[in-house]
Amino acid sequence: MLKSRRQKLLPFFEKHKLDILLIEHNVNLRYLSGFSGSEGALLLKPDCSGWFVCDSRYTIQATDEVSDLKVIEQVQRQKGIADLIIHSGAVRAGYESSHTSVSKHHGLQNLLPKVALVPIDQELDTIRNCKDDYEIKQMAEVAGLASASLEATLPLLRPGIAESWFALQLEFEMRRRGAEGRGFDFIVASGTRGAMPHGKASEKLVLSGELVTIDFGAVKNGYYSDETVTVAIGTINERQRQIYQTVLDAHDLAVSVVKPGISCRDVDAVARDYIKNQGFGNYFGHGLGHGVGLDVHEKPVISPRSDSVVEEGMIFTIEPGIYIPEFGGVRIEDTIVVTADGCRLLTNCPKHLIEL
Repeated sequence: MLKSRRQKLLPFFEKHKLDILLIEHNVNLRYLSGFSGSEGALLLKPDCSGWFVCDSRYTIQATDEVSDLKVIEQVQRQKGIADLIIHSGAVRAGYESSHTSVSKHHGLQNLLPKVALVPIDQELDTIRNCKDDYEIKQMAEVAGLASASLEATLPLLRPGIAESWFALQLEFEMRRRGAEGRGFDFIVASGTRGAMPHGKASEKLVLSGELVTIDFGAVKNGYYSDETVTVAIGTINERQRQIYQTVLDAHDLAVSVVKPGISCRDVDAVARDYIKNQGFGNYFGHGLGHGVGLDVHEKPVISPRSDSVVEEGMIFTIEPGIYIPEFGGVRIEDTIVVTADGCRLLTNCPKHLIEL
């Protein structure tokens, strides 16, 4: 499995005429080598062979997890990387420019004066766009865990409860069900705070008559989930119901058009145009969705600016929203996997209006 993933790098070797490729971004490291630690480096040759470099903190772990590459322990990792590149005879070495600091790049260049360091931008991250069967299974499991955790915790959400207290109970429930932890800082935004798309849980108390947006996710075996529900506390007014229904309809329309071959831009347009036609176009500012996998935000991007085309095996979110300052907001989000003729939901919480 790992070797087949590394074979996705062959076009980069050909396009950039590389002799060797350096991978240090943690997410790509895990995807290509199986290493789950927080620091290491992968040096790959065009035949997909190579070395995994780490210091003594990770030697035992790397030896256990990186089964088909030679693990090399180095005291000074950057010098060790440079020595291996020189030893390989490489003239052109690619590196992940979008994940490399200027100081790290300068340090490596000083150690490799006769080697051309070739920047490979975020295009390299696209190798993770389409998930294999193992990844889809992992993501279905963590999404189901997170959804079940929210459904178990929702009865605790009532007037007088602090947003932050509810977020903590949700995290506890995820861990009880086997999650390694929360996927990100949960958004729990009630009342007028719902107008903030990234309104992290605060000390504000939830009040009757408010909508509460809950954006949550878990992580397990390195894979993330991402889901958003908006619920009503007590009785809400007709405008709140109208906004909720508009977002739900936009969500459902977008999900219905997802299939291989459609552009990500066109998927976004289906939801965006519907919201605009309902009179709320000025209140939906972010993209419709993003990829999810070993990172909670990855490619593809589902937005008006996207040049990507939907492919079978892609996993991304559909999350339209309406955010009205001094009033509040609604977001509804599911994570989907693209199938041969459409898509299916990985997240499980019902998206009809839940009134608590």
